Amino acid sequence: MARPRKRRRVCGLPNYRTFGPMDESPSEDVIILSVEEYEAFRLIDLEGLEQVECAERMEVARSTVQRMYSKAKQKVADCIVNGKVLRIEGGDYVVCKLDPENCTPCNRGGHRHRRGRRRG
Repeated sequence: MARPRKRRRVCGLPNYRTFGPMDESPSEDVIILSVEEYEAFRLIDLEGLEQVECAERMEVARSTVQRMYSKAKQKVADCIVNGKVLRIEGGDYVVCKLDPENCTPCNRGGHRHRRGRRRG
């Protein structure tokens, strides 16, 4: 029996979930970026965290962050280069209800998390 997948911790859901080319009719090719891939991409590229810091924040191994980040970069590049639609949805995650600016790993307890929906 396979080990159950550990839920990744994210500090918030994205405000915008669908991106695509504006100069043409919408592409039928849709790339799905999971919420945890989005979070790894956001923490490393926007917040400027190292992979180790990102892993601590998401409560996963550094190798897991590296894998998610690589997949996220590949998907974003595919959308930009090939004019595909990017949609952020799904995955295995919990959302921290703290303010994202003050979000630290919840290993001290007392914080409530909202479970994300898992899609296919």
